[in-house]
Amino acid sequence: MADKGLTTVELDAMDDAELRKELDKAKAELFNLRFSQAVGAQEDSGRMKTVRRNIARIYTVARERELGFRTAPSTEE
Repeated sequence: MADKGLTTVELDAMDDAELRKELDKAKAELFNLRFSQAVGAQEDSGRMKTVRRNIARIYTVARERELGFRTAPSTEE
C-alpha cells in the first residue's frame, strides 16, 4: 500500500519548530513535483495529492494550536 503521508498523531507530537520545518520540506517537494510534471518526467502522479494533503494537515494543526483547540507538546519533562 502506498504512503498515506503524515497523520495528525505524528503532527501533534511535533513542536512548532518541527512543524514549520516539515511544512518547508513539503512545500519544496511539491515544487519539485510540479516542475517534474511540467517537464514530463513525473512517475508517481498520486504523490502530488499526498503532499498537498500533508500541507493542509500541517496548516490545520498550526491553526488549531493558534486558536487553542490543540496544544503543542511540552518540552519540560
